[in-house]
Amino acid sequence: MSTCNAVFEGGGVKGIGHVGAVTALEDGGYEFHTVAGSSAGAIVAALVAANYSGKEMHEIMGSLDYLKFKQADLLDRLGTPGRLLSILFHYGIYQAAYVEKWLNELLMAKHCACFRDVKNPDGTYRLYVTTVDLTAHELLVLPDDLARFQIDCDSFPIATAVRMSMSIPIYYEPYRLNDAQGHVHYMVDGGLLSNYPIGILDDGKQKLIRPTFGLKFTNHCDGKKPSCKSVNHILDYLGLIVSTLLDAYENEEISSAVGDRERSILISSLIQKQDETTAISTTDFNITKAESEALYENGVTAAREFLAHWNFAQWQRTFRR
Repeated sequence: MSTCNAVFEGGGVKGIGHVGAVTALEDGGYEFHTVAGSSAGAIVAALVAANYSGKEMHEIMGSLDYLKFKQADLLDRLGTPGRLLSILFHYGIYQAAYVEKWLNELLMAKHCACFRDVKNPDGTYRLYVTTVDLTAHELLVLPDDLARFQIDCDSFPIATAVRMSMSIPIYYEPYRLNDAQGHVHYMVDGGLLSNYPIGILDDGKQKLIRPTFGLKFTNHCDGKKPSCKSVNHILDYLGLIVSTLLDAYENEEISSAVGDRERSILISSLIQKQDETTAISTTDFNITKAESEALYENGVTAAREFLAHWNFAQWQRTFRR
């Protein structure tokens, strides 16, 4: 077996595509040393760090009802006016407690509930996730940046850190942390500032002892364009603003470090739906099981095609002189 690091891009409900790529990498002879992720990528990274295999994650996420991730409170049950009031008073429509509880139970089953449980022998962590501190206007990398809030990194629950990372603005209420002065900091989706945080594990300067693979979504394939989304009311409009911002990273050039494109596994978020090519969006919580399975297969295909031409030694010679 060969070891690798992996960074998982955020992608909301498209995270099952990452699972397909993980499965193909494992079938190709790789095991994971250190992983990082944003948003849905943080969920997959956490499960990988807890030693879930791609096949186990496929079974778990393949049967997942994403509508349960839209945990409603009393206001939300009042329809559009209630949801608008939730945004006004809670800064988000849905709670994320269900997601946190769901993930925590999975992590506890592998005895990896806190960051101390996912440490390498040298004392570094096997898992890093991003979140955006809206109050301070900056990206945080967890668990390390928890020290700013006088929080013990080792004992902090992984599921809570992931909850911060996947708290999509408007859709989810932000997570609140108090600093030493008692100021409230609002934590939201890490994808707002760094949806593809490959630089966390490799800044592009040092020689590597193992490859760092990036798993990234793309909605371009053979010149086909995704279908349009309809806008029926203000919530649709706000949702499109957020999903467009998060999905926009798929269309950007990969350039945070030299050689990133060459080590990135590009997973198509396009699927065939009857006679139409459709792009699955970050916030398509009504995704069907068939659509989810199609994304999984996209991940498998992308990783297999990547491994067919990947050569770490050659990559090192080209980009680490």
